[in-house]
Amino acid sequence: MKAPRIVVVALVIVIALSFITGFTQAAPGQKQEARKPDTKQPQREVLPKEIKAAIQEGLATRQGRQDIPFTIFRSQILPVQGGMHTVLFFRAKNSDFGYAAPVPAAPGAKNQPAQPAAPAAGVLEARLALAIELFQPDGTGALKSGREYTVPMTLQTDAATYDPNKEEWYSVGLQLPFGKYTAAMVICPIDPKKGTVDIKKIGISYYDVVLPGPETYAGALETTPVLLVRSMESMPTYEQRPTVHRGLFTYSVLQVVPNIDNVVTADDKGQIEAIFFILGAKPKEEPAQMQSLPTQQQAQPQQPKYEIEINYEVQKEDGSTAVKWQSQNYPSPLVDQTLPLKKTTKTGDKTEVKDLEPGKYSLVLKILDKVSELKLEKKVPFEVK
Repeated sequence: MKAPRIVVVALVIVIALSFITGFTQAAPGQKQEARKPDTKQPQREVLPKEIKAAIQEGLATRQGRQDIPFTIFRSQILPVQGGMHTVLFFRAKNSDFGYAAPVPAAPGAKNQPAQPAAPAAGVLEARLALAIELFQPDGTGALKSGREYTVPMTLQTDAATYDPNKEEWYSVGLQLPFGKYTAAMVICPIDPKKGTVDIKKIGISYYDVVLPGPETYAGALETTPVLLVRSMESMPTYEQRPTVHRGLFTYSVLQVVPNIDNVVTADDKGQIEAIFFILGAKPKEEPAQMQSLPTQQQAQPQQPKYEIEINYEVQKEDGSTAVKWQSQNYPSPLVDQTLPLKKTTKTGDKTEVKDLEPGKYSLVLKILDKVSELKLEKKVPFEVK
């Protein structure tokens, strides 16, 4: 089994450190309060009233207008200080985004997204505006409007390989405090010459997401959704505002290409890589020698240490074992593990190692927090083609 990628894991641990220390380092019995994400909050009432009215029309039934058809089909959450980095994934057909030859913006046009100085020849472009309005239930359960975001987006594609019928997927990430949300996402075209939004032609899609705070897994283990990834790279800096990406998403200084449909192909080279964060795990007690240090030294940030054991197994549809690995131990609740999908068979004195046959399987994770002795089992369906 390939060891976790140390550099990437170290980066993410630094990102998540404030999340860990904020809720696991308090004294026993002390009330722990969530701190708000340290990102600047978006202004309220930033969406045109016509857009907000259209959102309200379909909010109760979660059925929005589809002048521009698209669907939010999945979300992913990862820890940040006082909340979760929440990624919404959505799909749309190329033809519905109105790709065309680039048109230079008129001088002084407003609301223009960032553009290359001169688009390359043979490039098609779609200029769109994406907006998100977030709702949260009040004490009666009624949804009340809260945060609003506007995200200009410019998409480009090669004209020679452009397929109008191809469906692409996209992502946009938001940093949010813990809680329950209903996200209303709106997409509408931008006039390439005037730089104005056409609110007569819009698509609206709704999505419910829960960002669990520490109180929801007190005395139990839980994980963020187990994400299968194809690649991860570090970026020079983090994005300071929500940005739409095609075929990937970002998390702080990381750029991540997920295996969005959990389908393993020849491109994956006979392996899967799983990333997730374990919620509710307890850190080891501070050693006596550390407690005896001068107060000034104790005040220096210390990364908490954990004792987490995970057993990984691939099961067939009938529940039988296809592949099983030795247990792995982790000093942090952030897990990044690569698993080779190889079967070892013995026939007499002959041992053979083969790739896992095509078919549908489940990755089973049996998690043990050795400090609290809490256990959790998770199953992630995937398919080998």
